This record gives sequence, structure tokens and C-alpha cells, in this order.
Amino acid sequence: MARVIDVVQVTYESPDLDLSERFLTDFGLTRAVRNDAELYMRGAGQQHHIHVSRKGEKARFVGATFEVESRADLEQLAGFAGSSAVEPSSEPGGGQQVRMTMPDGFEIRAIHGRERAEPLPTRDRHRFNAARSKERINASIRVQTSPCQVTRLGHFVLHVTSHDESVKWLNERFNLLPSDYFLPPGEEGPVVGTFLRLDRGAELVDHHCLLVLQSDWVGVHHCSFEVEDLDAVMCAHDFLVQQGWTLDVGVGRHLLGSQIFDYWKDPFGFRIEHYTDGDVCDSTFQPGTFNGTADQTTQWGMEPPQDFFE
Repeated sequence: MARVIDVVQVTYESPDLDLSERFLTDFGLTRAVRNDAELYMRGAGQQHHIHVSRKGEKARFVGATFEVESRADLEQLAGFAGSSAVEPSSEPGGGQQVRMTMPDGFEIRAIHGRERAEPLPTRDRHRFNAARSKERINASIRVQTSPCQVTRLGHFVLHVTSHDESVKWLNERFNLLPSDYFLPPGEEGPVVGTFLRLDRGAELVDHHCLLVLQSDWVGVHHCSFEVEDLDAVMCAHDFLVQQGWTLDVGVGRHLLGSQIFDYWKDPFGFRIEHYTDGDVCDSTFQPGTFNGTADQTTQWGMEPPQDFFE
């Protein structure tokens, strides 16, 4: 199976690229390339872009992109039924790609050889003085309400009509590993949601790059971007409130994956998340199960509504 390096991009259609850019800039992304038909936004890391908005009549989620290790991985993916041939990428940054379509119509692309971007300047993490561990000595923290600096895309979440079929499709191509399973609240089965992570052996990866949820509707639940630390989450939260954007749920700490989260709605109603301090795992980590309700997925902070995952 193809060896995946990372999840690197989400793609949407937008009826108003100006409004999309204003929100995403306030959210902490930076313009990489813009033309009349497309907006490419980047984070502070080396990915050329991590969020794409294509001009469309109405807003919709298109799909996501994984980066693979080699051209041989692309050739392997091209051999699956329904895949494109290996072809040049049509997006800025170049490289090669294979286009695929999930059972519910999501566009999934694999890329290799995309041009790397120069990292953007970022501040160091703020050292934290815990009760029994003092890391910050002869120094203070001074923060301002301002946009945070998004570093990278962390994960995205899909609602699908067949959880098992979608997970099988992904695993056949990308060999993703389960990190946790959702069961119906109060029941012992069946599995209705799976957190999936990259398999990079002994190398540490995020608890999940993707969550697949059995649902009565098809679409994206949210996409999520990592920021430096808790101060980045909180200062960005206050800034987004000041700018009049719509808070969804936050700030709080998740149970599954442990991330400190802050969810917002973009101008077209799509949920988008800042997160920090998430779990990391290697390939030996064994999945657990969760059969609680949506509000029980939060350890502290603002609880999501009961219909958060519906």
C-alpha cells in the first residue's frame, strides 16, 4: 500500500473568494496564490498550501489531499479501479498526482513532489510554569489579541453513508491505522465512527488525520488546523470574536485525542477548528472504544450540543 507522509490539504468551493480570504486570514492562514478562480492559503510550515477555495456557484466541500513518499506510491494508487493515471498536478507548487473518488463522491488526491515553501516566521512556544515544574525563569508572558499563526492541517472529518465501506476504501489505498472507535451511545456496537492515523512505524504521528462517521447525510464535519499553544488558541479566540465571526464550540479539551479545541463557522457555515496539545502515537498504539454522547467527548470547557456529530 502507498506510504502516506501526511494529510496536506482540504479543498472547498466558495461563491465569494474575497469573503473566504478575509475569514481565513483572520483565522490564521496566509495567502499563497490567488487568481479569479482559486484561492490557495498556506500555514507557517513548508507545505505550499493547505486550504484551497475554488470559485463555485454555492459553497461545498470537495475533498482532501494526502502526500505520499514516492512516485512508486502514486503508480500503485493509479492501479486501483476508478483512479486517474499519474499526472502533473494542476495546482501551484507543481508535482505529480493521482485523483481518486471515495464511495460518497469525495475527491481524494495523492501528491508527490510538490514544491516546498519557505517556512514563515513564528514565535517559540510559551514555556509553562506548572506546580512542580518551572520552565519559565526570569521571564514573563505578554500576549495580545490577534490572529494566531496556523502551522499545518491536522485532520478532517467526513460523514458517510457506509462507514465500513469508506474505511475499507481508505485502508486499501493508504494503510491508515485505527486510533479509537465510536459506538452508538450506551451500546456495544456496531462501530459507527473510526479515528484513523498515519502508519509511519516508530515515528510519532497525530492521534488522527481523519475521522469517518456513519451518518444520514454526506459531507464534511470539520477541518482542523494546529497552532502553537494554548495562548495562540485563546488570543485567536478573542480576535475572532472581535471580528464578528461565528463561534461554534470552544474552548475545551477533547476526550478522544486530548486536543484543546476551538471550533468556528466560516462565512458559509462550514465548521473549522484550531487545536493544540493533541495526542501523538506510533504504530504500536492500540485503539479504544467510546460509546458516550457528544457532550461526553469534552473533558473540560464548552460542551458541544447533543447533535454535534449528527
